Order: sequence, then structure tokens, then C-alpha cells
Amino acid sequence: MVDADDVRRVALSLPHTVEMDSDGFDFRVGNRGFVWSYPEQVPGHRRVIRTDIAVVYVGDEAEKQALLLSEPGVFFTTSAYDWLPLVMVRLESIDVTRLQELLIDAWQMRAPAQLQVDYRRSGAVPPTDRPS
Repeated sequence: MVDADDVRRVALSLPHTVEMDSDGFDFRVGNRGFVWSYPEQVPGHRRVIRTDIAVVYVGDEAEKQALLLSEPGVFFTTSAYDWLPLVMVRLESIDVTRLQELLIDAWQMRAPAQLQVDYRRSGAVPPTDRPS
């Protein structure tokens, strides 16, 4: 089980990550978001920032659907995120290793190409099959 502090620690361990001012957490690389707190909107109520749920960039619809179908107790989506390459993650349902995997993948997909190359060369993360 992880929490917002774990998200913060892992996200900030990735190079050139910036934390945006937020009621929860919001991390970007190259001015592109890769993980943030879920802004839950219930009709008739004020929006609530859920720090127990992370919105994570996953790259494409195929990856999104694979995660949603394989682990519905961990990953979910809402109609507000239809057609966007994002999933919501119930932080209580994953461990730190899984969190690191998700955030490294999200960071790599959102980071500018040169940062990705530099990060792989540093040996901090193994090369992936994802295009730079």
C-alpha cells in the first residue's frame, strides 16, 4: 500500500520533475503532466482532490484498456477521461515497486526526447521498447 508521500518521493526522484502547486500532488516533466491527484467531481457537490487516487499517464488507449481489464480493483476510469491515455490508480491497492514502474513509464512517455536519452544513459532505468 502506498500513499501521496510515496507518489511525491518517487516522482521527485525522476530527473527534471517539477511539482506544481496543488491541493494534492501534481508532477510534470518538460511542462507535461505524468501523475496528479484525482479531482473527483460529484454532481451537485464541490470538487474534491483525492490524494488516495493518482491519475497516471499511460500513453495510449491500448495500454489503458489492458490495465483496466487486467486489474479492475487497482485501475479505473471515468467518463471525464474517455479517449484520454490516463488511468486512475487506487494507491492503497499497489506497492512501491508497482508505483515506481508506473511513474517511470509515465515519466518516460512525457519527458522530452533528450531527457529520456540522458536518463537511460545514466543507468537509472533500463532501455525500453518505447520510442523516444
